[in-house]
Amino acid sequence: MKKKLGILALTAVLGTGAYGASIDHIQTYTPEYLGNQAQNGMINNVSVYYNPAGLMQLERGTYFHGGMQIAFGTEEMKYKGKKYEADLFQPIPNFALYSVRDERAIFWTFGAIGGGGDLEYKDGVAGIAVIPDIINGSPLLGLTNAKDIGSSAEGTNMYVQNTLGRAWMINDKLSMSIAARAVLGMRNLKGDLNVTAEKDGHTLPIHADIDTERTAWGFGGQIGFNYKASDRLNLALRYDTRVKMNFKASGTENKAGLGALFGHSGNKDFDLGFSDFYPEYAPGVKYRRDLPAILAAGASYKVTDRWTMALSGNYYFNKDAKMDKTKKSDSVILKQVNAQHFDPEYDNGWEIAVGTEYKLTDKWTWIGSVNYADTGAKKNSYDDIEYALNSIMVGTGLKYKPNDTMEWVATVSHFFYDGKTGNYVEKYPGNGKIVEQKYDKSISAVGLGFTKKF
Repeated sequence: MKKKLGILALTAVLGTGAYGASIDHIQTYTPEYLGNQAQNGMINNVSVYYNPAGLMQLERGTYFHGGMQIAFGTEEMKYKGKKYEADLFQPIPNFALYSVRDERAIFWTFGAIGGGGDLEYKDGVAGIAVIPDIINGSPLLGLTNAKDIGSSAEGTNMYVQNTLGRAWMINDKLSMSIAARAVLGMRNLKGDLNVTAEKDGHTLPIHADIDTERTAWGFGGQIGFNYKASDRLNLALRYDTRVKMNFKASGTENKAGLGALFGHSGNKDFDLGFSDFYPEYAPGVKYRRDLPAILAAGASYKVTDRWTMALSGNYYFNKDAKMDKTKKSDSVILKQVNAQHFDPEYDNGWEIAVGTEYKLTDKWTWIGSVNYADTGAKKNSYDDIEYALNSIMVGTGLKYKPNDTMEWVATVSHFFYDGKTGNYVEKYPGNGKIVEQKYDKSISAVGLGFTKKF
């Protein structure tokens, strides 16, 4: 992923978080979710992800499930009427193995639990467009006509989970599950800043670079309940604990030494680099960025022998999760332009989904759903590297069951996002040339899944 950068933007090109509801924490574990987001109360071949306690309602046997999703579309930002677009391409594989017996079931799942995809901003980002306004509105800098001459950056954002658990019957109607989860988080940034600016009639080259990787291991738990109220009605509840992620950055960074412009050559207080805007990527630093806890509830009801309706809700405890609470930069350059430091702020998030399944024939089943998600992200969380927007998701798909031991599912979905404005005016107060930036997305996803019963 590559983006053009500017001197004060220094945009870390991390892919945005999940393309679904939460900040980093996604629920799109399987392709089937794209077609029916109301999975929490369902009993099916992907219940191992959404309703593991419900595994006890499946036919006895050993199951293997594998799938692949591909999300694609655009993520965009606008500044002073100009649009800056990034193409998104995000593959998400998943695997599961589970064995159901009379008294208990054991299960294992593997796949993405958060992260972003590949982005390419061909014409730069809003943080570049704002740079001339910052410089021209700040006479203390003494710099004019700043231009990008070929800056670049690349980054990744990925969370991978392994979950191992067990389910069992409490009585004829009620079952329970418990599981442990390990998560590996990787957030990488590699970039080169190459710009020029004019001072006293002279053109000055300015260079900075960074190559760092943030990694963290986190561990959490999961508990679930399933209540088979009747042959037609099923109820389920699941709680995923917060996963504490203590990220540590390692690698190298070279900052632009701007002290000479002010008669302070060699004074590092006048240096400016990527980590002044994103201190969590400074080599050697440690910051917490947790995956929030989730309370998930759902119900499914067989209206007829062929038609099932389902309702699901997820609640994300974002306020209890630490999200990169960083320190303000000591850079004199940023102080001279009165740049403000804002940590990302989030309310708790939530989403609700309504889904349906209709058995067309003995082998074919149609699925469909709609989902509304409120991420809980506040204005101070929006910037060029990530912006979690509220969304409406619609999806549909087909299931094909050629025999009693095999099932295929193919799905497609689209996300309609609620565009938001950023906080450039608040970040750079007193500069009348600066206006707020705007963020938006348009993303679709397709998926293909397979389940085999032995």
